[in-house]
Amino acid sequence: MRLIIAFLLPWLTFFTIGRPIAGIVCLILQITVLGWLPATIWAVYALSQYKTDQKIWQATRQLR
Repeated sequence: MRLIIAFLLPWLTFFTIGRPIAGIVCLILQITVLGWLPATIWAVYALSQYKTDQKIWQATRQLR
């Protein structure tokens, strides 16, 4: 679901993963027509990093 949000409303993705300042910057970037594509790419990349961080956190928690 977050991936769909990343394509349609990239700035909202940052708010769902707990990065509100990046969300505001992304919204400013998205307002421009040329900034829409970089904002979408940035949101998809940040979402993949968030998922990786969650997997690492869960793996380290299981080791304890």
